Amino acid sequence: MKSQISTLRFSQLFSPTPRGARLARLLTSHQLSAWGWPPSCALSESASLVVAELAANAVTHGRTRGRGFRLTLTVDTAGAEPSLRIEVTDAQGDRLPQPGGAAASDPAAESGRGLLLVEALASRWGCEPWPPSGKTVWACLPLS
Repeated sequence: MKSQISTLRFSQLFSPTPRGARLARLLTSHQLSAWGWPPSCALSESASLVVAELAANAVTHGRTRGRGFRLTLTVDTAGAEPSLRIEVTDAQGDRLPQPGGAAASDPAAESGRGLLLVEALASRWGCEPWPPSGKTVWACLPLS
């Protein structure tokens, strides 16, 4: 009996800098391409946007001196809804994401719309504690 791989996983630690956030986005596109989704496909483009936002938030709002952030990509084809799960883990568990942020209170704000983009692209998203003091913000993108 031949078994099929139903889960693919990639995880990498990045420096908590704008350069680290950029590398996370670029590696997302590269890894998805290695798994069979070229950079120009809808999944890869959406995943790159979600990673860019979550990584930028980790660098901007979740940064702790001497602690990086972790990007994890997991493709699960075994479940009822095949999906790509994107996770960004940072060290600031006390600073939880707020959908809408500045954009909700001030439509002219120059920032604060990133999580609205994540919400629009993901089938679901959320935040979980990462012991002892961090958090993981995650988003799931449908494979179909």
